[in-house]
Amino acid sequence: MSTLARRSRATSPIDARPAAAALRREIVAGLTAPARSLPCKLFYDDVGAALFEGITQLDAYYPTRTELSILRCHAREIAARLGPRCKIVEPGSGSGLKTRLLLEALDEPAAYVPVDISRAQLEEFAATLAADMPGLEVLPLAADYTAGLELPRGARAARRVAMFFPGSTIGNFEPADAVRFLARAAALVGPDGALLIGVDRKKDRATLERAYDDPEGVTAAFDLNILTHVNRLCGADFDVAGFRHHASYDEAAGRVAMHLVSLRRQCVSIPARHGEPAVRLAFDVGDAIRTEHCYKYHPSEFAALARRAGWTLEAVWTDPREWFAVLYLEPTCAPRPRRADAP
Repeated sequence: MSTLARRSRATSPIDARPAAAALRREIVAGLTAPARSLPCKLFYDDVGAALFEGITQLDAYYPTRTELSILRCHAREIAARLGPRCKIVEPGSGSGLKTRLLLEALDEPAAYVPVDISRAQLEEFAATLAADMPGLEVLPLAADYTAGLELPRGARAARRVAMFFPGSTIGNFEPADAVRFLARAAALVGPDGALLIGVDRKKDRATLERAYDDPEGVTAAFDLNILTHVNRLCGADFDVAGFRHHASYDEAAGRVAMHLVSLRRQCVSIPARHGEPAVRLAFDVGDAIRTEHCYKYHPSEFAALARRAGWTLEAVWTDPREWFAVLYLEPTCAPRPRRADAP
């Protein structure tokens, strides 16, 4: 092994996060729409990222431990699908527990590109991973992955590029937006690329609503923290104590909706900034701000959605209760490898 391969390498994160003015416009547009909303990417400031890690440890929140069990059981099979010298790109990398399982199973991964909007968590994770896996080149990218990505170049040539998108995060996209995101992912990895994605499956209302409104109140704190983040970003004066967290499952739409509901009549001000005018928002009792939709899919439903974005489902791994699924997809136009016994 060369000196370069032995050395632990994690570059400083490339910062491609959205400009403050653009983010303020997105926030104001959501809060002044007829159905008020905030983009769920705002959950992940440093406090929100830490709170979410707490959520993943809760008994009520089944997705993380269920997906981890699937990856542990099928890591070798998944790695064989991805093949040697694969460059892994992970949008929303977080703390990377699932990532380690994948990277440790892969044959000579060419590089790993974690992408996260929380720069502090990204930098810490990238440095720790590079120290623990000294043969791996880690190329962190601080960015909003919903807006498209430009991948950093690595020192080693990759046989293929694969996107790893665990955690059922794809469920946070409206279906049309999911198709657009998946189409960009197909363009990013190229015709020889691959997609390994976690998808939460449909199940009973009680299980889903408990997962998104846990008895310990950690998800409520996570949801409410988005208002603190908006205050800091925009100079707004949301009174966090004036709102409560609410989560409900819409069976017809196949999604959990998270809202912050106003507890009283109140007004919120967003001061003028970046050449944009000041905004004043009036809330009555019961008025709500949607912070997240979490769509749930049967694998066949997701395969149909992914086909619209240029992907073909090649393999599905699930747990014994069929609560969660890890799916492997390839670009529809990708050439299929010939069998050893083919003429």
